[in-house]
Amino acid sequence: MKASKTIWVALVAMALAAPAVAGYHGKKKDVVDTAASAGTFETLIAAAKAAGLVDALKSDGPLTVFAPTDDAFGALPAGTIETLLQPENKEQLATILKFHVVAGDLGSQALADGARLETLAGIDAVISQTEGGFNIENARIVKTDIDVSNGVIHVIDRVILPPQQMSRADSDASEPSHVALR
Repeated sequence: MKASKTIWVALVAMALAAPAVAGYHGKKKDVVDTAASAGTFETLIAAAKAAGLVDALKSDGPLTVFAPTDDAFGALPAGTIETLLQPENKEQLATILKFHVVAGDLGSQALADGARLETLAGIDAVISQTEGGFNIENARIVKTDIDVSNGVIHVIDRVILPPQQMSRADSDASEPSHVALR
């Protein structure tokens, strides 16, 4: 009898402590705070700040963000990140980042081969199914359904570029203010 009472007290104590352990007493963080606390999206957060998009990513949403990791940004050609973060490239950076965001809460169940998602850049991004899962614009979706207070985050393994950015990169790589991404 005494052992069962001890177990009962321990279970009640754990139940009462669970919200505190979970953080924010059960309240989910938004896209920006979740990404910041993960520790693997520092470049994405810096880019969102430079592009003036933090408030939009902290809005009520809902938003679906295809978030490239720091490693994905690191795989860009040398100097690309530094160039994009310059004030004169703010609009180009904002367009690139908006190409990673879709209005609405689209969990992994919405991912389907050939699905066209209208991004906040106003340009559709296409989902494709592979043997290993799903891609968006040839970036592999490596983790899905990170639930946040204002939508959902899917982690991707590379930075995706809007078609105009890619065509400009092919036709005009010599301009210093242009970012050539191939």
